[in-house]
Amino acid sequence: MKLNSHNEWSALREVVLGTVEGFIPPLEFPNVQEKIVAVANSLVAKAYPRWYLEEVAEDLANLESVFQSFGIKILRPSWQENSANFSGPNWAAQGYDIYNVRDLHIVFGDTLIVSASASRFRFFEHYALQNIFYNHYMPEGIRWIYAPPPCLRGEYVEEYQRPWTALEESEDERHTALSGGLSETFHRLAENEILFDAANIIRIGEDVLYLVSSTGNRLAGKWLQSVLGSHYRVHITDLYRSSHLDSTILPLKPGSVLLNSNRVGSENYPKIFQKWDKLFFGDVVPVPENEIKFHQDVRLPVFRELKAMGVNSALEHISSPWAGLNVLSINPETILVHDLQLPLIRLLEGRGFNVIPIRMRHLYSMMGGLHCSTLDTVREGSLEDYR
Repeated sequence: MKLNSHNEWSALREVVLGTVEGFIPPLEFPNVQEKIVAVANSLVAKAYPRWYLEEVAEDLANLESVFQSFGIKILRPSWQENSANFSGPNWAAQGYDIYNVRDLHIVFGDTLIVSASASRFRFFEHYALQNIFYNHYMPEGIRWIYAPPPCLRGEYVEEYQRPWTALEESEDERHTALSGGLSETFHRLAENEILFDAANIIRIGEDVLYLVSSTGNRLAGKWLQSVLGSHYRVHITDLYRSSHLDSTILPLKPGSVLLNSNRVGSENYPKIFQKWDKLFFGDVVPVPENEIKFHQDVRLPVFRELKAMGVNSALEHISSPWAGLNVLSINPETILVHDLQLPLIRLLEGRGFNVIPIRMRHLYSMMGGLHCSTLDTVREGSLEDYR
């Protein structure tokens, strides 16, 4: 089929589904000394034991079977390079995160945009999806655009300066209560080069919502508008301080949008949704105790040992409890939802949606839910104005 996707809800026909096959943990090194790399790899392997990766793979296989039952074609990424160790002029890194395939790629019609992530280890991650686009979509025609590759030199992550709003104070307290005492840290990105994850973007036909946050700067939002051109309106928001947008705002069908009430209220929601039915929801279930225990007993000690060696990793954090809002629409009537989120399931069913619960035992420690771990490449329909 020809690459074609304009929004987050039209009937899904083809999708890229993430994987942990051949998983290589992502790390960022002060240099490429072989001794440091070897020691770091032996440490980080403890944070991704075999039983854990097998459970993640099982849950992805179950999700694949759900897609198949709807006649949806599934494509899987794979790392086919000789090594996952690499370096630039200013840094060295290894690994990739092709479980969260949406993070770096987004489709606008027949256009694929590959983002410029602020994470050094993700610099070459797009290699794992190249065969998919060459083999499945290039023959039918595709506009394939890469954001300018960033230098990522020095310290480009800055301390967050502005005071918290009352809603942010409330969110922080709620986050801590739902995460077994874990709290978030916030930062922003320098504006001297284009930096963003594709998951900072939500598509609503001709309207595009772009989040300035710890994973996207304002410069990237302006670049996105220049690339998409006059057929699109890019709305830049700094609605909240964290990272991606899809656990905060997700349109479910024309005129209906799911909003995380811990971050979005009646005063600060994006005005492109003014005429829409707004489903404010924040009653997510707590992060499962086994995920918190695994993070505290296994991941954090490994993170600290690596940090003492000067090696950076993503092990300091898990997804916020709002990852339970990370749902995926496979058509305007049908939504995939994390199976533990019973209050959300009841809300959506009460609004007439067909909800399919999906088991994802480690979505918090893998830092990605249903929307994050999938990339819709073909949906029915054409570019429309939903205002």
